[in-house]
Amino acid sequence: MGDLFAWLLFFFVLIALLAIVVYQLMCLADLEFDYINPYDSASRINKTVMPEFITQGILSVLYLISGHWFMSLLSVPYLYYNVRLYTRRQHLIDVTEIFNLLNWEKKQRLFKLGYLIFLLFLSLFWMIWSALEEDEHDF
Repeated sequence: MGDLFAWLLFFFVLIALLAIVVYQLMCLADLEFDYINPYDSASRINKTVMPEFITQGILSVLYLISGHWFMSLLSVPYLYYNVRLYTRRQHLIDVTEIFNLLNWEKKQRLFKLGYLIFLLFLSLFWMIWSALEEDEHDF
């Protein structure tokens, strides 16, 4: 039963990460279509960057602690990319350069979104697998 709850927790953490990345993409789309000014868009995105990084780090640690090595290995590239951005101080969007980097920022977040959706489907698969396995042992 504990394994099922672990997968359920992973699922909800991944949903939270997806929500953060989609919010960032919406802010960038609003900026692109001139619904919002660059300062507001950059400040909204920058407020969500650190929670995204921390949530991804917590997810990777949870995978390690619970012994799900395969999922832990799959989450390492995303975690490495976030750590690399943070150590190079490239994790925040500069208001003065936001229009020059708009396409790059959108591509970066779309790639993150695709990667998170892939992890979400794998997590969903393993959650169903563990539920069926526990149901099989009950009989």
